[in-house]
Amino acid sequence: MPAIKTDSLVKCFKDVTAVNGVSLEIPEGEVFGLLGPNGAGKTTLISMLATLVKPTSGTALVAGFDIKDRPLDVRRNIGIVFQEPSVDDLLTARENLYLHSMLYGIPRREISSRIDRMLDLVNLTDRADSLVNTYSGGMRRRLEIARGLIHEPKVLFLDEPTLGLDPASRKAVWSYIRTLKDAHKTTVILTTHYMEEADSLADRIGIIHRGRIIELDTPQALKAKVGQDLVFLTGGIDVAAIRALPFVGSVESENNRYTVSITDPARNLHALLNAAGRIDEVEVRRVTLDDVFIKFAGQQICEDPENNTIFERIAASHSVRK
Repeated sequence: MPAIKTDSLVKCFKDVTAVNGVSLEIPEGEVFGLLGPNGAGKTTLISMLATLVKPTSGTALVAGFDIKDRPLDVRRNIGIVFQEPSVDDLLTARENLYLHSMLYGIPRREISSRIDRMLDLVNLTDRADSLVNTYSGGMRRRLEIARGLIHEPKVLFLDEPTLGLDPASRKAVWSYIRTLKDAHKTTVILTTHYMEEADSLADRIGIIHRGRIIELDTPQALKAKVGQDLVFLTGGIDVAAIRALPFVGSVESENNRYTVSITDPARNLHALLNAAGRIDEVEVRRVTLDDVFIKFAGQQICEDPENNTIFERIAASHSVRK
């Protein structure tokens, strides 16, 4: 049974169809990246799967439970790390995790060991009894992940998990997400504005645009659909020699700078350079997920403060319903 399965899922708000007939399957243990421009339907889709918003039509199973008929069972089996901070600054990390454990009905005899295990997972054991208001942004984010995992959910929703973090903290969070996948088989649904993050973490990526999933594949396959990688050369270039290479797609020149499209530069770059002649400068540009996104969604992902406001309201609703 897949961790998530949707069938023609639709959500309408008055005259706006935010999610329009989404059907997909996400297997257990997969890290699934959900990308899309602002207003594309990412937040609404996740909100339905997390039982925070009721669908207009269609069905979805999360951890084997119907989101409309058995929302409480769905909630028991999911964890959510919201884009906006939601841990209590006036409690310690241990107290935050204890409160969350009580809300989820974890047996008292298990709470202490689970807290210790989660604190160790996110490397916060030495700061377990410090107030959260003394934490850095990266430490708070790691605590949010620990809190989302302490009830051992089968599915974890991460909405912009590294937004606003410094590069070192971002990479630490990436490490914890990989640990979840490799050691705990947790299914992770990830939304992010950082293309490098999606490329590094996601097994598959779904691009949602105007409420529909318009592309769904592995990062490598999506990049392959966009085109070949580019090599930029300057110098006394032997154009005829490089055009004859079987892995070269095209050669264009402008102001004595040659743009060569090739397949698999990791394997073929050396042969290209050997055939090119006298090279003064060389630059390689790989196809990125930014290129994929612009090709299929027609625009770049950008951050929108209005989306933050929407998720703040959803976060508040989630806290009340628990």
